[in-house]
Amino acid sequence: MKLAFSTLGVPGLPLPDVLRLATEHGYHGVELRAHPEEPVHPGLGPGERTEVAALFKAAGVEVLGLAGYARAAAPGDDEPVLAELRDLLDLARDLGAPYVRVFPGGGDRSPEEADATAARRLGTAAEYAADLGVRILLETHDSHRTGADATRVLGLVGHPRVGALWDVMHTWLGGEQPADTYAALCTYLGYVQVKDIASADDTTPLPLGAGVLPLAECVEVLSRHGWDGWLCWEYEKRWHEAAAPLPGLLGAGREHLARLLNDSA
Repeated sequence: MKLAFSTLGVPGLPLPDVLRLATEHGYHGVELRAHPEEPVHPGLGPGERTEVAALFKAAGVEVLGLAGYARAAAPGDDEPVLAELRDLLDLARDLGAPYVRVFPGGGDRSPEEADATAARRLGTAAEYAADLGVRILLETHDSHRTGADATRVLGLVGHPRVGALWDVMHTWLGGEQPADTYAALCTYLGYVQVKDIASADDTTPLPLGAGVLPLAECVEVLSRHGWDGWLCWEYEKRWHEAAAPLPGLLGAGREHLARLLNDSA
């Protein structure tokens, strides 16, 4: 498996510094938070996009994906959501990123209504994604936090350009065992976001291995089934200012993931 980290852990950090951290600590890729607060977002012009892609190529680091904020199941008209998705997909194509992350965002809607809305929008966006060679990943999050929840939508879409992003915290918070999550998502799985937290009541990010999330079990399940994709450390520093700075944790985090991979081999 290849290892990456998300720029959510280093909010606003210039890309040369992000890439230096990746290369210094042995990460193969970076997940870019695609938000106007960050150096990379859909508002970049063609020249800026070319420059970003060149920086990654020169560093020998891959753009794993764009963490977007489109909400596939949100109430309202389809077109604003589809427009947001098209912008993210265009940016991913220009940067050579294989994936775009979207949230469910169903809120208080009934599961049936939320599922139908998300499937309709993702099915429409899938045709655009196919033309660009990019894959849309629905994250296990908010209204669809378990693998079982996500697959209700993905089964309705039924398109190879729409898959799943397994966020291990949300499936755990949803009471789903790693083996059950993998069984639900295996045919759809794009990559896996790893993290650690103190408890269900305190989701402040911790160094990998210092909290309660079943990371070893998740890695063991993935390895046992021969899955050979990406593990991406999503350290949510942006939402928890008191959390320890990520740069000082990256080396130990990579070593922890390497030990888990070695133990599960």
